[in-house]
Amino acid sequence: MSVIVSEDALNAGTLLSQFEANTKNAGGVVSFSGIVRGQKGENKVRALLLQSYSPLTENGIQAAVEDAKQRWPLTSVLVHHRIGEIQVGETIVFVATASEHRRDAFEAADFLMDYLKTEAVFWKKEITETAETWIEPRKEDYQDKLRWN
Repeated sequence: MSVIVSEDALNAGTLLSQFEANTKNAGGVVSFSGIVRGQKGENKVRALLLQSYSPLTENGIQAAVEDAKQRWPLTSVLVHHRIGEIQVGETIVFVATASEHRRDAFEAADFLMDYLKTEAVFWKKEITETAETWIEPRKEDYQDKLRWN
């Protein structure tokens, strides 16, 4: 399965090892792990709370994976995204792409992360020591995504 959305903790090292073991005919593997930051400006973040709407969330991510496969000759793709309350220092997302050539794997992973940051159906709440705030993608995230139009 190339798309997983779950409350299960992610171990990027284990996921990468499994991905590489199951990837055939690739000359390059690229992975990205997103981790919950503990500091945002002057606020000390305690956790992020992510909610999704299944199966809409998974179907949207799968459509982005299919789009990536049309754009680049990928041999394997994995997107694993967490939902639920995720503590500082924990992995929130893991994306891995494999291709015969490294550039295709890099670009596909970047494309998928831009989708996840701007279009994927997630609701994200930042929990700090003093407040809980729903957060939106940054202006820069939308600008990054424009590269793929």
